[in-house]
Parts: sequence; C-alpha cells; structure tokens
Amino acid sequence: MEKTIKDYLVDALDDLSSENLKKFKSKLCDRKVEPRVRRGNVEKLDYTMELADLLINTFTTRSAVHVTMEILTAIGCNQVAEDLKRDTESDGSAPQPQVQNNSVTAPQPEVQDSAVPAPQRSAAVATTPPGSYDQPDTSAALIPSSLEFKQAILREQGQKIYPVLDKAARKRLALLINNVEFDHEDMKRNGAQRDEENMEKLLRGLGYDVVKRTNLSGQEMDEAIKSFAGRKEHAESDSTFVVIMSHGKRDAILGVHYGVNNPNDVLPVDSIYSHLNSENCPALINKPKVILIQACRGGENGKVWVADSEPDQLWNMESDVWEHKEKDFISLLSCTPDTKSYRHKLNGSLFIGFLVEVFNANANKDDIEELFRQVMRRFEEFGMLKQMVCKDRTTLLKLFYLFPGL
Repeated sequence: MEKTIKDYLVDALDDLSSENLKKFKSKLCDRKVEPRVRRGNVEKLDYTMELADLLINTFTTRSAVHVTMEILTAIGCNQVAEDLKRDTESDGSAPQPQVQNNSVTAPQPEVQDSAVPAPQRSAAVATTPPGSYDQPDTSAALIPSSLEFKQAILREQGQKIYPVLDKAARKRLALLINNVEFDHEDMKRNGAQRDEENMEKLLRGLGYDVVKRTNLSGQEMDEAIKSFAGRKEHAESDSTFVVIMSHGKRDAILGVHYGVNNPNDVLPVDSIYSHLNSENCPALINKPKVILIQACRGGENGKVWVADSEPDQLWNMESDVWEHKEKDFISLLSCTPDTKSYRHKLNGSLFIGFLVEVFNANANKDDIEELFRQVMRRFEEFGMLKQMVCKDRTTLLKLFYLFPGL
C-alpha cells in the first residue's frame, strides 16, 4: 500500500528518542506563529500516530510536513528532518513552505464571504498580526453523552425536551452545501474545504448521514434544499441540520455564478425556511430543524416598517386541525447584519471552527441553545476580529439535546 503523508510523519516521530520527542512536543507548543497548538492537547497524546493526526488537523496535510521539519531542525534532529523532506518530496505530496525569518508561516485570515464584487475583493483582506489571538481548536474528539446523563435529564425535564429516537431505529439526515469555486477566480473561498471536513465529521459524530453538495448556483441550492426536504428518511428521524457555506449578503446566499453581470444568482434565506416548514416538509413537523449559515451579511440596516392595517378577523372561527407554518427552527448565522465573516486561508472560518470546538466539548451535556450561547461567548472572548454570530428565527418550543453517541 502506498504511504501517505501521515505515514511519513509517524515514521519521523518514531525515529525520535523519548527525550527528543518531549522536546518536539514542547517546541510545538511554544510556536508563536498561527495556527498555534494548545499545550494541553499535546500533553495528553500517548502515541506518535495521535501526534501526527494533531499536526495534520491543525496545519493541514500540506503544511504539517514543513512545520514538523522546522521543529525537528530546531531541536537538532537534522537527519530526521532531511529524511522526512526526502520522503515527502519524492512522493510529490509536499509543497514548498512560505518562509519568514527562518520559520514556517501560515497565510493570514481573510474576509471573502461577503458580497464584495470581485474587482474589490483585494481590499477585504484582514491584516491581523500572527500570534495575537486564540484560534478555534477543532482537533479534539466529540465527547459522547453517558446513558446515565440522558436518563437523568429525561427524568428531570420530561416533556420539556424534544423526543430523541433510538439510535438503531432512526434515520437522521443533514444537508451540507459548500461553495468554494466561483466564476470569478478571486472569489474562491480558500480554507472552506477545511470547514467542510470539520462540519461533516461533527455531523456524522452526532449521528447524521450527510448529504453533501458543492459549488452550486442559487437555483441549484434552492433545488437541493427542496429535494432534501422531500427525503423519506425524515419520517423516521427526530431532527435535521442544514449547513450552507458561501459568500453572502444580508438576506441571501450567493451562487457560484454571482457577479456584476449576474447579480441574481442568489438563494434567498427565506427559501430555506419555506422548503422545510410544516406545509412543505410535513415529515419534520414537531422536530428540531437546525440551520447554520457561514456567509457575510451586507446591505440594508436593521430598520423595519410596521403596517397599521386592520388585523385579520380571528373571531368565530371553526375549530380544525392545524399546525404553525414555521415552528421548531433554530438558526445560527456567522455574523450580525451588515458585518463580515472571517475565514483563514488554510484553517477555515472562525464560525465553523468555534462551533465545532464547542460542540465537541459540550454537546454531551448541554442543549443546543446553550451550545449556541457558548459559541457567541467564544467570539466575545476572541476580541481581535470584530465578528459576532447571531441566532435568527428561533421557534424551538422545547430543549433540544443531541446526546452524541446514544
């Protein structure tokens, strides 16, 4: 079987003595260049394979080799570094690193999820200095819920919690749309592939089969959501996730053909709710529907006119069976209206990164609204780049616990 980059990294780490491996871990934690690795995540690793996974998850497969060679050289393991360089270069998998002051550097975060026309895109690049903020940590594994916790919370909360079907019987589905490549080359969403990987891994860990679509026009996104809403599996499910990642403006998500000459290639956000509401998706009535949107929001401000027309006549109506047209939704958007959403060229967006970090650590014990609050607090603590996620059109009537693993 042909060796992978991970195999070469493991081989290099296995060549180190116990003392040099400790030096390697310490030097890795001491790096001041973004993305940085938390000491606690390194110290708990017992095997070189786990360390190789951490390197790849943090720096991407392509950059992990160069970071490893940098550290090996710094601790005096020059021969191991040379062997790793030779093996990966002969394999053709490792590109040349960007070197600055003898250290490997990752590209800086950029703003490319807004509705900025392509010719103006270069003005939207963030210039945050490296090492000045704590980036999302998506390397940790999703912590499963314990059966004892689930039984206890169900006893305490009872009817206040959305029912969760048995793992063996349910058929959970999630839709993941990721627009990366656009007609305008400088609208390419570098780093969005990492978001897709992290989000898919999280959704599958939460028990959802993931329907993935990439590089869609506005109409194709609309058709994908409509088709997803009609899936028969929803009748045997207890919830769903719809995740859309693209460029955007205030009330719409941009398709891959969007541009000055094609300004109508968009998906109105309203269409997502329309396709999944009680009328058009009856299989998901009374079941949580989670909408996650990673995209900038531009355009108009938050003012709204309220009509003072005569209210609808609701008196003397005959009783009948009915459902609220829009109910049991909860949405988290990557930024507030009129603001931008930040994404790293290699490591993906802050929104997906912080969301995955929070869910991995706390979905085993917190309901989804509390998890969303933790994501919001994560942005508040972050501070360096002014971005704040926000909940929108939340109509959950009960607590939604994901109970990962159960």
